[in-house]
Amino acid sequence: MHTRLLAFFCGLFLAATAHALTLTPKEVAPNVYAFIGDMGARTYANEGMNANAGFIVTPAGVVVVDSGPTWQVAKEIHRAIKTVTKQPVKYVVNTGGQDHRWLGNGYFKSVGAEIVAARPILADMQARGGMQLDELRKVLRKKAAGTQPVYPDRFFDREEILTLGGEEIRLIYFHGGHTPGDSMVWLPKSRVLFSGDLVYVDRLLGVLPFSNSRNWLASFEEMEQLDPAVIVPGHGKVCDLPKARRETKDYLLLLRGHMKQALDQGLDLQSAINGLDQSAFRHLLNYDTLKGFNASNTYLEMETE
Repeated sequence: MHTRLLAFFCGLFLAATAHALTLTPKEVAPNVYAFIGDMGARTYANEGMNANAGFIVTPAGVVVVDSGPTWQVAKEIHRAIKTVTKQPVKYVVNTGGQDHRWLGNGYFKSVGAEIVAARPILADMQARGGMQLDELRKVLRKKAAGTQPVYPDRFFDREEILTLGGEEIRLIYFHGGHTPGDSMVWLPKSRVLFSGDLVYVDRLLGVLPFSNSRNWLASFEEMEQLDPAVIVPGHGKVCDLPKARRETKDYLLLLRGHMKQALDQGLDLQSAINGLDQSAFRHLLNYDTLKGFNASNTYLEMETE
């Protein structure tokens, strides 16, 4: 009987832990790592980690790029970092106002990290943080336990340079885009760019009601001037600049170019959507789900420009 009970409780333990999220760091340059999240929706299985994050290791500590969507995911990010280095996490940079960029802040705050972000991010976090957390709780249930909106400790306007352990880490805000506070982390020495949600590859980007496609394109064009060798996009696999152009910039140009023509011709919303051929991007994940949504939101945005 004792053996059967032990086996039963072991089975329960394994069932409870079998679906816990496990993150594996991918080295993209010496001492620079990425976590590649799922490219679909937020689910119980992926714990809301449907975006990319990463970290930079220096002799004086670690800089984390985006803290994940929950306390639990942030703790898993930290566990994975510890498999690479014993250095403490000194800074966390939030590159945008989406849940998976910042709702893990509370965990990293508890281990002594300083959280930094572009100034426009704060209003977005304050406006949408509660709603984002409510939605995550519906999907993740107990896996969202302990998660609360925790805002950055300080903000930068256009640019801030973190110098840590002799490494120069540049935090840059251009104009936002996918969300108002979208920024990026640039490593000039290795020419690696953490683009946040200014770059989507392998899956169709989302133009949301609070996105600004004009600012997004302007940010992308300034980002191009950095000439990164390696991009860790907000969503999708690590890529180069030509792929980022094809799957983010060219798509935004298509949306805006078509909708400008439609508005100039006085077409209504449905006629403008019906006339838009997005099939060149049908190979991207989530194409069928997002193509109409993106077209509609771009039209409505440009109608008021």
